[in-house]
Amino acid sequence: MSRLLSKQGARDLLLGVGLVAATLALLLYPQASMEAARTGLKLCGNVIIPSLFPFFVLSSLVVELGLAGYLGRLLEGLMRPLFNVSGACASAFALGFIGGYPVGATTAIGLYRNGMCTKTEAERLLAFCNNSGPAFILGVVGAGVFASSRVGVLLCAAHALASVCIGILFRFYGRREERRRGGTAPPFKAQRFTAAFTGAVKNSFLSTLNICAFVVFFTVVIQMLVTSGFLPGLAKALGTVLAPFGMTAEWAQRLLTGVVEISSGVWTLSGDGTLTGRLTMAAFMLGWAGISVHCQVLSFLGDSGLSPRTYLMGKLLHGGLAALFTAGLARVVPLDAEVSAYLAQQVADIADTDFSSALVLSVVCAWVVFLFFFLVAAAAARKGLGKRRRSML
Repeated sequence: MSRLLSKQGARDLLLGVGLVAATLALLLYPQASMEAARTGLKLCGNVIIPSLFPFFVLSSLVVELGLAGYLGRLLEGLMRPLFNVSGACASAFALGFIGGYPVGATTAIGLYRNGMCTKTEAERLLAFCNNSGPAFILGVVGAGVFASSRVGVLLCAAHALASVCIGILFRFYGRREERRRGGTAPPFKAQRFTAAFTGAVKNSFLSTLNICAFVVFFTVVIQMLVTSGFLPGLAKALGTVLAPFGMTAEWAQRLLTGVVEISSGVWTLSGDGTLTGRLTMAAFMLGWAGISVHCQVLSFLGDSGLSPRTYLMGKLLHGGLAALFTAGLARVVPLDAEVSAYLAQQVADIADTDFSSALVLSVVCAWVVFLFFFLVAAAAARKGLGKRRRSML
């Protein structure tokens, strides 16, 4: 099969067949495709734009203004022994957890392009810094899909633990190549605030539109695959092959949906099935993130020169480890018990947030994180100035 796909003519033939099939699907099911597109646009308007745009601006400012460099001086002693990356990479790690997909990946790419980390360090970062945000896990998956705030906390803990484990595993990636290159990053020069701010807003808006385009596209693709019967047929075949392992056609369709697009995948888990089984599959989907998110990240990689290999390997391992940790935690954590009413109310509010509320919440969170980076940078700069004065004396 691989030998066949290596031939240009075979690839062109498969691509042509796929395009013809897609065109026929749009012609045969115009109403379903239009409804799917509306759903995708609604998702972008209510969730994607208000939640991602402020964090894209924030991540760009943190890198362009040099705040990540100041933060790196303080966290070098933590990031280097744990993940074998520079302290400046802590900004990508933190923003990846707070902002969700694909903020962590874009921050890592920005750090590399601005000379604040080496190519090997950036590729290590891509393996574990592109994570689902707590708002999505606690609000949409926990409170929305499973109607349980405790489930959201458990999935969030397993997701974070798996990410840290992936980072530790990939600390050994590229060490030979890094020694050959010397392991040093080119010098970085911070931009003025006016140039950094205007560039951040413009580029973040374009990046958000880029993500929305992929979300709408894959929403329509999934609907066409379901409506045409291709996805149910493939799920039935997969369920038959994996029947000895307890896989049914229904579970196979849920898995295939999540492999393509995470939002659609997790919502299929609100149906029948054991709680542990649904939780384990949800954890895998959150760790894997879906082909839609991968296409978003690959579009940002562009001509950066960074290899997508570590990113894809890291996401696959992340899904597997998150599922394993979730299955283990589900055995010891009483999921039928209630968490505090305050937490339950908070995640329920997140799930029901409209566009204006989501935008305000995202902007406030982004500015809080920005102020944190600014204060850390100011403290690091003040500490460095004090050392220089003492050395002069």
